[in-house]
Amino acid sequence: MPKLSVPLEELRQRASLKWRLYPADVLPLWVAEMDTRMHPAVQQVVLEACERGDTGYPYGSDYAVAFAAMAQTRWGWTVDPHTQIRRAGDVMNSISAVLEATTNHGDAVVINPPVYTPFRQVVSGYGREIVEAPLSPEGRLDLDALAEAFSGPAAPRAYLLCSPHNPTGTVHTRDELSAVMALAQTHGVQVISDEIHACLVDPGQEFVPLLSVPGGEHAVVATSAGKAWNLAGFKAGLIIAGTAATEVLDGLPPLAQQSAGHLGNLAHTAALTYAQDWVDELMVEVAANKRLLQAELAEKLPKVVYEPRPGTYLAWVDCSGLGLGDPARHFREHGSVAFSPGVVFGSTHRQWVRINLACSPEVVRDAVARMVTSLESAQRSAVN
Repeated sequence: MPKLSVPLEELRQRASLKWRLYPADVLPLWVAEMDTRMHPAVQQVVLEACERGDTGYPYGSDYAVAFAAMAQTRWGWTVDPHTQIRRAGDVMNSISAVLEATTNHGDAVVINPPVYTPFRQVVSGYGREIVEAPLSPEGRLDLDALAEAFSGPAAPRAYLLCSPHNPTGTVHTRDELSAVMALAQTHGVQVISDEIHACLVDPGQEFVPLLSVPGGEHAVVATSAGKAWNLAGFKAGLIIAGTAATEVLDGLPPLAQQSAGHLGNLAHTAALTYAQDWVDELMVEVAANKRLLQAELAEKLPKVVYEPRPGTYLAWVDCSGLGLGDPARHFREHGSVAFSPGVVFGSTHRQWVRINLACSPEVVRDAVARMVTSLESAQRSAVN
């Protein structure tokens, strides 16, 4: 049975952010929650813990061990779960902890806009300065822009990499990541990579862990099973240091390793242990939705440009051809469909929207139909 086939009437009973922020008539394809049910093995582990009253504090390294086993099997990457991995909260709290350990107040940190909105928040919110090295027009890492940022007058101490990249869906190549680490080593920049989307790549596509490339031994990764298995409600994550960066783990803030919950650790460990095939099967459906969205837009809204990328279940869509001041707001107010506005990812992307494709094909078609309706409604209003 398809993973993304939960009936809409059932989804609307959920009390999470995706389904409660907007009125019930709005179709929500914005925040990165998936329209799936919990994997049965994960659900069983959580239910059994609740039934025996096992709801205390987290203990042990099972989550780290499960991740290391997955990394070896999935990517051929060997990581020591005891010396290189520490339990932590969600990815952004993990990144903030690593920034606290590796930079000082007022230091500069490089990001690649358009990029996941909390990257800006975690840098500025902890008193660091943002330095931008925008992606190339093709949505890939711009190594020249990175070199300029690393060597610029701000003298950045750290670089936040999003891999795979959110919102573009770009999957960085081994050569690109090796070049990034060479630049970072030349300029003394600590690389911190968000790899929460690592398992969410299209069939046949290769994700390359940053710590597995030459120079990656100096980097630090924040990750979690929360995104790929739709477990955001169970807060848990991992901080993974390269073999030459393990001292960073010793410098983490005192409470950084106490921000995960026991049930979160149990759920994430179960996902990594029992549900590897599940996420790969899910991505077959997501890849089909990417092709579907591209076809629907080409047929019904040819002025909207979407080129599918192999990473994440998020679509990065250019609405510039429509001439709308704020596409996301327009679609929400006139078509009752909610996307993430591009401007929150980068100031030069006001005409873009991010669309969550972890949904049924019927929802994808409905979303495009609502986009069409919103434009027809606006035209009628202009005439009247």
